[in-house]
Amino acid sequence: MKADITVDTKGLACPMPIVKAKKALDGLQPGQIMEVLSTDRGSLNDFQAWVKQTNHELVHHEAENGVYKFLVKKV
Repeated sequence: MKADITVDTKGLACPMPIVKAKKALDGLQPGQIMEVLSTDRGSLNDFQAWVKQTNHELVHHEAENGVYKFLVKKV
């Protein structure tokens, strides 16, 4: 799945990955996909809670070499 925008938050600690992701997602149209890259170990729980709270869709998430990748679909 191809993302419409990538938000690189590597090196940032909570709550900055969510803050940057929210700002980027606000600029997207419904149905578009945002990719977020993070190195914050707490980001998995943060993103799961955030999409549930905002009713967006966490399409995919994975971790590789200490980098967490999230694909969020704007609803």
